[in-house]
Amino acid sequence: MVLLALAHACVDLYQGAVAALVPFFVAERAYTYAAASGVVLAASLLSSVVQPVFGALTDRWAMPWLLPVSTLVGGIGVALAGLTGSYALTLAVVGLSGIGVAAYHPEAARVARRASRGSHAAMSWFSLGGNLGFATAPLLVSAIAASGGLGASPLLVVPALAGAVLCVAALRGVKAVEAATPKGVHREPGADDWPSFLRLSGAIVCRSIVFVGLGAFISLYARQRTGGGEAAGTAALFVLYIGGALGTVAGGRLAALFGRVPVVRWSYALTVPAVAGVVLVPGPLFHVFVLLTSAGLYVPFSLHITLGQDFLPRRVGTAGGVTLGLTVSVGGLASPLIGALADATSLRTALAPLIALPALGWLLLRTLREPDGEAPRRA
Repeated sequence: MVLLALAHACVDLYQGAVAALVPFFVAERAYTYAAASGVVLAASLLSSVVQPVFGALTDRWAMPWLLPVSTLVGGIGVALAGLTGSYALTLAVVGLSGIGVAAYHPEAARVARRASRGSHAAMSWFSLGGNLGFATAPLLVSAIAASGGLGASPLLVVPALAGAVLCVAALRGVKAVEAATPKGVHREPGADDWPSFLRLSGAIVCRSIVFVGLGAFISLYARQRTGGGEAAGTAALFVLYIGGALGTVAGGRLAALFGRVPVVRWSYALTVPAVAGVVLVPGPLFHVFVLLTSAGLYVPFSLHITLGQDFLPRRVGTAGGVTLGLTVSVGGLASPLIGALADATSLRTALAPLIALPALGWLLLRTLREPDGEAPRRA
């Protein structure tokens, strides 16, 4: 699981790297904000479209080779983005990276399920790897592009090379453990529960829009609400990522004590006042509410994955592709709408609808039950 978590960090780094490259596209290529947003949208849109396809394929055939290959594809696409001479080629290579990221997640979720052996805490560490990779992207991109400009973007392939090696090592470890496991332990999967899975997916979409929307604008909004400068914005973004990491780890442990569905349901309910605080409360408390919001949004993150797989035990690839990939990408598709509303009104007005989304997620989860009547397990 450690190897899988580290590999996950290497892959999800490229989800954050595309957005981190935007300021350099604007500065060096004189892209308009609309053109720069189009680059981010290209990665999100292609990833969203092909994610369920790869999920369905991994349900039909085990494709562990996808892990190292998709990691390399994701890295190569971003590494080439700084070298392309035309806007169309930039969209193409960024889209290629999005496809690589999309191909990785369904199979990775399936392998992580096998490696974790049903442990919610273990899956939370796998999810944490992705969070840390995403958070690392701006630092890595800034360090490389600030020193060598977009022409240094080929250096961004290094994490992909490391991730591919980690994937191969993790797959060998999982195979060795399974070979030593008594064959009588395996049991046939139960029936798929599509109504519960669709309600869960709807809640995840609500969560995704809130987190990605805040991630895109929190730095600018922090300056307005706290009266601080660039440091206040950077601090808000850092708190947003750190809160997510803490929430991810806490989610697995809380689920072992109280059950997954109650923890997920309460996290959505408690996130409503936290988001309201981010949008409405000025001054020093702003960063406190950012931390609470981020933790609330990420406590259920790894639990979404295991619940989705348990609701669709015969289609764990599809479940992983949707809960870990597709619904995350949907947030990226909604960001331009938030930006357009902010241009027409104000950033505060544009962020205000985010308060209602965790409440909508809670309503979707209100009558959800643990798959197969699973009870909470003491850790």
